[in-house]
Formats: sequence, C-alpha cells, structure tokens
Amino acid sequence: MEDVLEVYKRPYDPKRPVVCLDETSKQLIGEVATPVLASPGQVAHYDYEYVRNGVANIFMICEPLAGQREVEVTDRRTKKDYALCLRKIADEMYPNAEVIVLVQDNLNTHSPASLYEAFEPAEARRLMNRFEVHYTPKHGSWLDMAEIELGILGRQCLSRRIDNVNDLRRETKTWNTNRNAASTKVNWQFTTADARIRLRRLYPSME
Repeated sequence: MEDVLEVYKRPYDPKRPVVCLDETSKQLIGEVATPVLASPGQVAHYDYEYVRNGVANIFMICEPLAGQREVEVTDRRTKKDYALCLRKIADEMYPNAEVIVLVQDNLNTHSPASLYEAFEPAEARRLMNRFEVHYTPKHGSWLDMAEIELGILGRQCLSRRIDNVNDLRRETKTWNTNRNAASTKVNWQFTTADARIRLRRLYPSME
C-alpha cells in the first residue's frame, strides 16, 4: 500500500508518467420492446424484459496528474488483450517516455507472463523494460486511481442498456474525448501518513 501511495506523491514528469490501469466488464443488453421516449409531461418507459448479447471488456488507462485517460473496449479479457493494451500504452500513448510508471491491481493476467504469451521473447522483453510496475495490495484495488475513472464512466456513460460492442466503443469514445478536453484530474488526498493512522490495524503489531 505504501509503495503505491509514495508513487502518487511524485511530481508530474512527462518523461516518467504515472499511469493507472484497471478494467471492468459491460454486459451488452438489447431491448425486447421498443422504448417509449420521454416527452413533455411523460417519463420514458422501458420494458423490464431484455435480451443478453454477451459481455465486453473495458480497459481504463489514466494519467491522473495530466488529467488524461484512454478507454479501450475489447471483446474479451485475456492475457493477450492485456498485453496488447500494454503495447498501446508504450508505443502509441507514451512513445517518448523514458519509463512508464504503471499502477495496477493483482489480477492474474497482470503479469510479465502475459507479454510472453502474446509476443516473441524479444518483443516481450522490450515492452517489460518500458514499465516500472507497482501493484496495489490484495483487497486494495481502491488504491488504483483508474478505478475512480471507471466509476465515473459507469455513472456518466454506461448506466443504461447498450446492445453491441460498436455502440459501446462509440459512446465511451465520446465520453473519453469530452472528459479529456476538460483535463479533469483526480484530486488524490490519501497519503502514507493517513494510512498509518486510519489503517493501523493492517500493520503488524510491535508489542
């Protein structure tokens, strides 16, 4: 925990950007009956029945100090999808960075092994060398600021029925563009000193 909190204390450095990565799923839900849209004096009506069209995966890549984020929608959440996401971060989003300081949780796909399953060894090693990885502790995924962004995405964009991946990509891209244009940053307040007071039960006793 303290490792991640110390990372968040670092000043902004475009050569060593602090990037948070998290992911979630979105169930694709279609309508059985045509909804009745809202009109003056009339609320919208949606049938409680729906049709399931599968599940899509959403990667949230955010740089809190720059107020920028990137949403990547994939059909699945596999080791290869994670590896491709890391390559996008390294080669497309931050090609000029000396090193990318990556904060992520301990999901089983979040390991160097995923890179070696997706790429040739030389490419996997090249990508590994681009990152300085910091993991949130078990049951501590709330320390990943990308989780905050996913929560906002859920409330502002995903809290309704979307029935296909193409629409999901279009809607999340619009949300992404608007939020980046506002350069909205995460105002992180929780520090190592706070952790030692509020979460002291998690520290070993010296008595």
